[in-house]
Amino acid sequence: MEKIMFIETGMGIDVHGQDITKAAIRAVKNAIHYNSMPGIRSVLPENSLHNMKVNVKLAVPCEKETLDIEAVKEALPFGIVTVEVMDGGMLTTSGIVLEEKGDKNDMMYIVIASVEVGY
Repeated sequence: MEKIMFIETGMGIDVHGQDITKAAIRAVKNAIHYNSMPGIRSVLPENSLHNMKVNVKLAVPCEKETLDIEAVKEALPFGIVTVEVMDGGMLTTSGIVLEEKGDKNDMMYIVIASVEVGY
């Protein structure tokens, strides 16, 4: 990325079901949910959202090999998206196993996201 214009951070949790992709998508959506960038088009090459670059960094506590990167990319409405995955996040207990919610154990998966927007 030549120029970073915005960086937003977020957190996503899958409380029941132990789905690392669900937690990652929630983290990305949390990072971008409260933002509007009405002037971004004016600084992008050719004034086009197709030239916007978005770099997503995910701190994931486990099961990196099962993370669906394409599903994470689809959570972003515009841009040429790259995803970088690193160790981090958190595993902690939910205090209960709910088999009807798909729980395999009592762990919550917590993912942290940083979303960089620029060109």
